[in-house]
Amino acid sequence: MTPHSPGPLAPDSLASRIREGYAARGAMIFECFSPGIAPILVNAGAEFVIFDMEHTGLGFEQLKWLNATCRGLPITPMVRVPRNQYTYIARALDLGSRGIMVPMVESAREAASIVESCWYPPKGRRGAAFGFAQCDYLNTDVVASMPRYNQRTLIIAQIETERGLAELDAIAATPGIDVLWLGHFDLSNFMGIPAEFASPAFDAAFRSVAQKAREHGKAAGFMASTQDWVQRARQAGYHVIAAGTDSALLQDGFSGLIRSIR
Repeated sequence: MTPHSPGPLAPDSLASRIREGYAARGAMIFECFSPGIAPILVNAGAEFVIFDMEHTGLGFEQLKWLNATCRGLPITPMVRVPRNQYTYIARALDLGSRGIMVPMVESAREAASIVESCWYPPKGRRGAAFGFAQCDYLNTDVVASMPRYNQRTLIIAQIETERGLAELDAIAATPGIDVLWLGHFDLSNFMGIPAEFASPAFDAAFRSVAQKAREHGKAAGFMASTQDWVQRARQAGYHVIAAGTDSALLQDGFSGLIRSIR
């Protein structure tokens, strides 16, 4: 390996392929923060993993370790940060995350600030720190690396409030946002129809996110908990789909077997 090699961590090509319309499959992890989860997901066919920091208590030291477990495997580690704040976003990228998901994006201004936090100057305002985890501890050519690191970072804005839905077109039009990700539980809550996923109002919102993503040349993303959700999402035009939640899938798997024992 040469001193300026991109390094062995998961392929840099996934973000570019998604921007070109590739249908990517992966998983969201909320509970199974284990050194074995990355290879398990690879064996299951996942191309990316999103580790959740919003709802789980996952901290940066553990995120750094989880990202390291993806090194050398054909899986792209990403993270959902708790909120749209520079300190969350830039630190997660410095620790080796190759994609950032931000919850509850409600305006084009917020979307632009996410991009600014992810990108190095002159396009963004991210601080420079090289030779550490994001570089696989290699001494990189800094000038050449910055645009490459900008390019490999997938930026995901979650549409999961009525305010975000109202500003959907402007958010989708924001340069640098790669994926509009529908958060279905929160969106239904903020629409005043909690968990009413069969509601015509929810279905219209569900379809509009994918439609606006398509109109603006972006991808639409979704976490599917069942085969029915996978089919519904694909039919609506969602191309970046994560399986989840890991805790529910694990419980269901054990439950079926344990009940058969009883």
